[in-house]
Amino acid sequence: MSNLLVNTRDQQFVLFELLGIEKLFESERYRDYTKDDVLMVLNEAEKMAINVILPTLAEGDREGCHFKDGKVNVPKCYHDAYKKYVEGGWLCPMQSPDVGGQGMPSSVSIATSELLGAANFAVLMYPALTVGAAHLIEVFGTEAQKNKYMYRMYSGEWAGTMCLTEPGAGSDVGALKTTAKRLPDGTFSITGTKCFISAGDHDLTENIVHPVLARIEGDPPGTKGISIFIVPKYRVNGDGTLGEINDVHTGGIEHKMGIKGSTTAVLNFGDDGKCIGELLGNEREGMKIMFQMMNEARLNTGMQGLQTASAAFEHAVQYARERIQGNAIWEMGNPEAKPVTIVNHPDIRRKLIWMKAHIEGIRAMNYFAALCEDREKTAATDEEKAHWEGYLDLLTHVCKAYSSDKGVQICSMAMDVYGGYGYCSEYPIEQYMRDVKIATIYEGTNGIQALQLVGRQLNRRKGMNVMNLFGDIQKNIAKLKDNEGLSKYIPMLEDAANACLDLTMYFAEVGKMGEFLIPIVNASPFLEILGDVTIGHFLLQSADIASEKLAPLCADKGADTPEKLTQLAKENAEAAFYSGKVASAKFFAVNVLSGVKARCEAIKMGDKSPLEIAEEAFAF
Repeated sequence: MSNLLVNTRDQQFVLFELLGIEKLFESERYRDYTKDDVLMVLNEAEKMAINVILPTLAEGDREGCHFKDGKVNVPKCYHDAYKKYVEGGWLCPMQSPDVGGQGMPSSVSIATSELLGAANFAVLMYPALTVGAAHLIEVFGTEAQKNKYMYRMYSGEWAGTMCLTEPGAGSDVGALKTTAKRLPDGTFSITGTKCFISAGDHDLTENIVHPVLARIEGDPPGTKGISIFIVPKYRVNGDGTLGEINDVHTGGIEHKMGIKGSTTAVLNFGDDGKCIGELLGNEREGMKIMFQMMNEARLNTGMQGLQTASAAFEHAVQYARERIQGNAIWEMGNPEAKPVTIVNHPDIRRKLIWMKAHIEGIRAMNYFAALCEDREKTAATDEEKAHWEGYLDLLTHVCKAYSSDKGVQICSMAMDVYGGYGYCSEYPIEQYMRDVKIATIYEGTNGIQALQLVGRQLNRRKGMNVMNLFGDIQKNIAKLKDNEGLSKYIPMLEDAANACLDLTMYFAEVGKMGEFLIPIVNASPFLEILGDVTIGHFLLQSADIASEKLAPLCADKGADTPEKLTQLAKENAEAAFYSGKVASAKFFAVNVLSGVKARCEAIKMGDKSPLEIAEEAFAF
């Protein structure tokens, strides 16, 4: 069931057949949800995506955002889309009904976000940042701050941002120069400049609330001295009406490669000394507080990689099935052979199954990460809560970096399927390629994600988070060994998992010996390996489920040979789907998992050539 955005049949498979999210509905928190409710929500999300969001994709890209006389205007078509998005209840479905949400499980919400984001991620950045900022106030704000800001943000009346990055500081947040000066009434005078602020200024809402990282005068340098402040674009009067501008001015917007409908602004705070901010949470806890929003944004950014890749793949499949060019390879010697659709060419087939396997694996991994959040919220004990929190902490970096890196590769491969046409704006692949690249850069570059994974997450809870992941993979392998049809492929997963775990232990050992540079220089390759093993685990687990569902279909139709199964798949949609799941897993095992051990052994050689080469050598 393809809509040229997302394979909705695979969404349902992941949610219900692989992850079994119905178990959540047994909990008190989600007891009002049923499978039928989820299917209805997904159906409505698909309608919103196709009928409201998708029409803004090309138009918004062509028009872009405009900055004139200190004001930013987003593409005109975004206004109606934003209004309908908010009215449809899509702004904050995961939040409690007490604050305007629907109490939706994260695992369901992430599925709806895949549909909506695949239609046009640039539109969704405005509400997504708003929800992230409002959630900070919900968790860390006072009741007065919630009443003043949060409810209007969750309603979509006001918007929000995330203000970390500064010119010159970049990813080194601790080097920020924005200052906060205490005022007699307990508020602070904010002075500084922030850059690369997504949704930093726009005309979709009447006010924008900025969570701003700044250092209170006299506080220590580095990240430990940073606090966070609520800084609205317009001041809010006691009766809730808007007052004068809060000395927050837009210095300009960036002209970008992609996501052109999303404003990326330079914001100047306190040029006239009149910018007032309210402390959010405790002093010098700014990074701790902001990390809540950053981690949420990182999973969303990983989803951007999946969403865009999914749409690119669905378009590539349709094009390959329609584009007629060349003879079939087995007809090359036949002068009377007729041209065939390019989906019949082996190289195109290989590209398509590579994309298919990675998309299905990434979808399973990201949805599982969201399910970890649901299980943390419904945990019966502190130990269980810590288990799922740890799982999510570990996977967040992998979801963000792996999904976005592969998203770029998938969009590039989809363009290859189109050939020269894919490089032209006549087809959407060219825009997908431009739009997806930023996902590898913002919310912490993928290199930073890898460093945080290796430098922090592997040792969290004394390594328990990592051991839980590999423990689940080993349990899966033990179960899979009963599947004769996968017998050649399970050892590939087992070898890959063992090699990855061994490499993890190697990093710990060399770290104790002072050779910390080996894990650091190999952090990105390690993250990719861990991502490969994780999605390989989900793909083979999916293949096991699919083969069980496929067996009675084949028996009923007498499809006892590969040729008969191929014919059955042409006639039966479920047979096509399940046989496709098995094929994805086999391909991934042979073409990706089989090489993991060698990649791990290469890292263990301890090569430091990236550090040993003289920087002057790069100049030639």
